[in-house]
Amino acid sequence: MPSQDQLVVKQHDPSPVSEAFRTLRTNIQFSKFEGGLHSLIFTSAGPQEGKSTVVANTAIVMAQSGKKVIILDCDLRKPSQHQIFTLKNRGLTNLLAGESAIEELLQPVGVDNLRVLTSGLIPPNPSELLGSSSMLNLLAYLNSHCDLLLIDTPPIIAVTDACVLASRVDGVALVVRAGFTRPGMVRQAKELVLHANGKLLGVVLNRVEIQKQYSNYYYYYGSNHSKQVGQGKFYC
Repeated sequence: MPSQDQLVVKQHDPSPVSEAFRTLRTNIQFSKFEGGLHSLIFTSAGPQEGKSTVVANTAIVMAQSGKKVIILDCDLRKPSQHQIFTLKNRGLTNLLAGESAIEELLQPVGVDNLRVLTSGLIPPNPSELLGSSSMLNLLAYLNSHCDLLLIDTPPIIAVTDACVLASRVDGVALVVRAGFTRPGMVRQAKELVLHANGKLLGVVLNRVEIQKQYSNYYYYYGSNHSKQVGQGKFYC
């Protein structure tokens, strides 16, 4: 079963954190892209910014709204979607190696409308795999079998993996940890996305501390938390 510590939106909790993810869902849904938004990369400037947790919770709130959602874990350096959802880690690399069929590897997670394709074993050549024609064909297949494909990729400054995929999807979301990521790194990450011909959809400001006077408004909706750490603030 999923990790309740990380999947804060699974039980329709009315807390500020859950509401922030639902706001993120709304902002993504109303993003204007020619031809619609069907595939979205999540990356970050550096490690430990909460990127993978944001992907998982965003996928759940999207699925809760009735959309068919697939998470594709393309972080072939330090994958974590299989840990977040407590899944067997047979997935992307097994598929690209021809070991299994895709429908055997897409795993349900106990949330209606949501399936996950985990990373599989870490390969010696992640960037080459992600840039292959087989990967391009896989993206096309997954896009045709869901309403929204959310792709977890490594930090964009550290390695080129997110850049390799940026031009192959409809948009890129940059996860930034409040009070942690240096502004210069955010600017560098943005430039890397644009240089790779990616469409920067917006920034998810993660782990924003909600001031007590604002979190008190959530008492009206049944929240029993006097102080929360917010995730999923979205700025275009």
